[in-house]
Amino acid sequence: MSKVIRIGTRDSKLAQWQANAVQNMLVKLGHESVLVPIKSSGDIIQDKPLYQLGITGIFTKALDIALLNEEIDIAVHSFKDVPTILPNGIIQAAVLKRGNVNDLLVFKKNEEFLSQREAVIATGSLRRRAQWLNRYPTHTTEDLRGNVNTRLQKLDDNEHWNAAIFAAAGIGRLGLMPENSVKLDWMIPAPAQGAIMIATLDDNEAIKEVCAELNHEETEICTSIERKFLNLLEGGCTAPIGALAFIKDEEVNFKGILLSKDGTKKIEVEKVEKLGNHHDIAEFCSNFIIERGGKVLIDTVKSAKKDKNVYSTKLLTESQRQLFNETVGVESSNFIKISSNRIKPSILKAEHNNVIITSKNGVEAIVENMPKEDLRFHNIYCVGRRTKKLIEQKIGPVKHSERNAKRLAEYLSKSIKGEVVTYFCSNLRLDDLPKILNKGNVIVNEVEAYKTRFDALKLKDKIDGALFYSPSTVESFVSINRAYGVAFCIGESTAKVARQYFKNIEIAKVPTVESVIDLVNDYYMNS
Repeated sequence: MSKVIRIGTRDSKLAQWQANAVQNMLVKLGHESVLVPIKSSGDIIQDKPLYQLGITGIFTKALDIALLNEEIDIAVHSFKDVPTILPNGIIQAAVLKRGNVNDLLVFKKNEEFLSQREAVIATGSLRRRAQWLNRYPTHTTEDLRGNVNTRLQKLDDNEHWNAAIFAAAGIGRLGLMPENSVKLDWMIPAPAQGAIMIATLDDNEAIKEVCAELNHEETEICTSIERKFLNLLEGGCTAPIGALAFIKDEEVNFKGILLSKDGTKKIEVEKVEKLGNHHDIAEFCSNFIIERGGKVLIDTVKSAKKDKNVYSTKLLTESQRQLFNETVGVESSNFIKISSNRIKPSILKAEHNNVIITSKNGVEAIVENMPKEDLRFHNIYCVGRRTKKLIEQKIGPVKHSERNAKRLAEYLSKSIKGEVVTYFCSNLRLDDLPKILNKGNVIVNEVEAYKTRFDALKLKDKIDGALFYSPSTVESFVSINRAYGVAFCIGESTAKVARQYFKNIEIAKVPTVESVIDLVNDYYMNS
């Protein structure tokens, strides 16, 4: 592979160490690469505990956005920070051989406080806090945030703290292992703790092949079990859940734990299976936890007061709903219905030198009317990565794509000036694409490929914000509802229509449902 691989990483020292480790492995395989540092929300926000932020993927979403924008080729993560459900289009490409899995107690003077009734332990992890209080119920815990160096300094500066808890892998990788420390081998670590994961785009076959050479199978097996256990318990960084799997003598050993936030309640599980018969361990152990009161503990976490209520104009999947900050309540339903039109065979069989398709609905309408073998589309232009992927799967190669219709129109006004283009669109087309093309001396033949029908629900309760994914979803919403709260929009075309009705507009950085959800989380976290 001749291309220089762009390695996306957070800009903390630990993240840089991990990215350098990947880069060194790539060098040994003969691949050239460059590091691309990207700052994350988790690095920027230092005044709130992680569990209060409530955002799954707080340390990974900035890299997700960079991947989806094709600004980097791979992203390097501490695997324990990665949500169990990855954004659409992004995959786990490799897991490196695991480091130290344990948590580490770093104390200031000596260990005598462990036998005392009163002591203060610093940690920003809800899992560590709950397990510590379960073992030492009379102790007090205080929040500790920042990178490894910052947290060590804060411990040194705070005269009231007796000790703080760290991940042994992080301290060890930075060469900062203090003499006054002890391994907490009784504390069950976070799922995938000590492991490094590489993510890339699902459609980047060349990079996927390279990453496959870096994958450590044993670590992949163990971390997959731990993360599946976490996912089945519906836990994120807001739930005190620990999990550890390891392989010994051709057997997979697993232990997991779920606690109440204050550590007063604890449910544990252990399971051993022969390697090869291990695939049901996570499901067995999560069911074991749930059947012994785990659902009550999880529901208690979920029933925390919702400070804000939003409505999505697209029906969300359960995995998408789990991405919301725990202080945000969300309801959803489809506010538009799509049906394909019957397109005249003479239109589809004709030779089209230039074709525009701006949505997946347009793709589906075309292939429902005519098999791709009979289509004669020479140059296909589209909007969005997902639409591009679907076109190339079901119709043929895409010559050029842009993030939104306006940018595509501006590109085509320069590249096919004076030519004719066929635009497969909806009956409720609300973008400015034809208008811009006409000004650019491009002749547009519009073909109504599908119908968009308003199907809005009358909301009974006032909401704080609404999520919109197309201009049509905005028009459908306001057809029977008042425009109040914040309009969270998937892109500029949607925002343009929303501005006609809403005073407060927020626009996602990437045109995906997950990015709109991130937008909601960011807005209410910082407001």
